[in-house]
Amino acid sequence: MKESLTKHIIPALSYQSSKDELNILDICFGIGYNTLATLYYMKKHNIEKKVNIYSPEFNLELIQGLKNFNYPTQFEPFKQIIEAVSASLYYEDDNIKIELYNGDAREYIKNLSNINIVYQDAFSSDVNKMLWTKEYFGDISRCLDDDAIITTYSIATPVRLSMWENGLNIYEIEKEGINRSTIALNKKDLDPDYKYVDMELKKQRNKAAKALYDKD
Repeated sequence: MKESLTKHIIPALSYQSSKDELNILDICFGIGYNTLATLYYMKKHNIEKKVNIYSPEFNLELIQGLKNFNYPTQFEPFKQIIEAVSASLYYEDDNIKIELYNGDAREYIKNLSNINIVYQDAFSSDVNKMLWTKEYFGDISRCLDDDAIITTYSIATPVRLSMWENGLNIYEIEKEGINRSTIALNKKDLDPDYKYVDMELKKQRNKAAKALYDKD
């Protein structure tokens, strides 16, 4: 859970701390660590917001087996939520809505809008390139709110270029004891916790560097 918190949840919720309601896109759901870590962190720190979490997941068998998965004890308060999404791919109460989509993430994101946070936590580009290309991030960019944030574990230059070529500003988070990670913002930000990554300069210094494309 530490990786979910440090690379996704804490940077994203800190950046969007002023909002009363958040629309979060969790790519891809898997066993739900990012979604559940979000709920855990908000509960632990008494963060009172309405959260709407949207998440595609291709593996229906995985989702249906979540109710039997041995989660850490920190997720025990969310057992009812886990059982609901495992059974029906949906959960909703007064403050939380979780909608899972069993199918192609690329098609699903085309129907979303006003997303404030994206947890870009798909399998690596070596395994699933189609969720890291310029065209993919183009679809992501079109569903973002004006001041959205994308978080990802990837620090690969081709991935960063795929985001940057869609007008996103690239930053790096580097803290002691934690592997480097990337955030991408619709707006430029001068937060001292973020290190701005000049992608134009990177391209000048490395002529061979290029984004990932669907047809490559």
